Amino acid sequence: MAQHGSLCRTFRYRLHPTKLQTQSLLLQQRYQCELYNAALEERIGAWAWERRSVSYFDQCRTLTGLKDFRPEVVASGITLCRGTFRRLDRAYGAFYRRVKSGESPGFPRFKSASRFDALRWEDTPGWKLNTQLRRLYLKGIGEIKANYHRPLMGVAKAITVKREGTKWWLYVSCVNVPAMPLARACSEIGIDLGVVNQIATSDGELKKGQHFGSQTQKNLARAQRQLSTKQRGSLRRRLQVEEVARLHCKIKNQRRDAAHKLSRQLVNDYDLIALEDLKITNMVRAPKGRPDPEQPGAYLPNGANQKARLNHSIHDSGWGQLVSLLSYKAASAGRTVVSVNPYYTSQTCAECLHVDAGNRISQEDFRCLSCGHYDFADINAARNILRAGRALQASACDG
Repeated sequence: MAQHGSLCRTFRYRLHPTKLQTQSLLLQQRYQCELYNAALEERIGAWAWERRSVSYFDQCRTLTGLKDFRPEVVASGITLCRGTFRRLDRAYGAFYRRVKSGESPGFPRFKSASRFDALRWEDTPGWKLNTQLRRLYLKGIGEIKANYHRPLMGVAKAITVKREGTKWWLYVSCVNVPAMPLARACSEIGIDLGVVNQIATSDGELKKGQHFGSQTQKNLARAQRQLSTKQRGSLRRRLQVEEVARLHCKIKNQRRDAAHKLSRQLVNDYDLIALEDLKITNMVRAPKGRPDPEQPGAYLPNGANQKARLNHSIHDSGWGQLVSLLSYKAASAGRTVVSVNPYYTSQTCAECLHVDAGNRISQEDFRCLSCGHYDFADINAARNILRAGRALQASACDG
């Protein structure tokens, strides 16, 4: 349920560094990548040889001596190095969390300089925001032009400077951001997420999925083929890498923009938004191989190609991003977003509540075998989701 009061938010702004500042940022990224890998190696070695755990605070204590023999690494301040250590510490925390929950662990890996594209300052020393002059000051780099296109709210506690393709972005993490509750809309909605139709609502509306990745796939495939022909280390390969990255950024920006607009519309129009609690990670998991008992070493068909296409469509639909944007906007606006169990929502009749797998006669059509109710399948499911969401909200209020 959404809560009023102060919130934690992250604001994103475009940076316009000069050529010299860009070189300084890239150089500092390389130094921080080296520091990250050295810290990871220290943790691995301490556990392998001494069965000793190295904490974030243990590694921060080594920064005092780092000034003497590697001053260029701390040229942008100790707080930047602490941010790098914190990034590694969070990677370890995520690893232990996945181990505890039984997921694929994914042990922290060493980073290559080309993929280490973010610098994070955890504390205020070393950086300063000047929204009036539209500048961001970074120690050792200077004042960078920043496009503060929206007001910064709350108290800035940490910043991240990130390179995305050829562009630079500033992420400001703020606390005590005031909530902005909206007037009651006196309406509620249930939403069924899909691939062909991005959402189907309990009001009977269908919104087609835009599938930006599929729309750009032809140009992206051409750019990747051209990249494969370029010699490693050459200028042409570097330029082609930037072209591939530009296409990926375009897809990401289009998908984010569409999710922002849709989530804002839903939050403005409805007090209660009920969604399916989908386990997207499990849904896009590749099927297991089926060994052929008659031919050792061979495998039977398992529909991997069809599943891969479905997984691509699910990723392209951006379900997770839409749910995330809905959640934080609803928290600020005083709306309620509930996640309901998705089981049997597509097999249950929204009129008489009869449950039968035969009710879903096709991908699009739903006809109840008990009462004869006919509806579009996803809209029928959305109505069931809304009913379940209302029941969850009522039980939460009673509790």
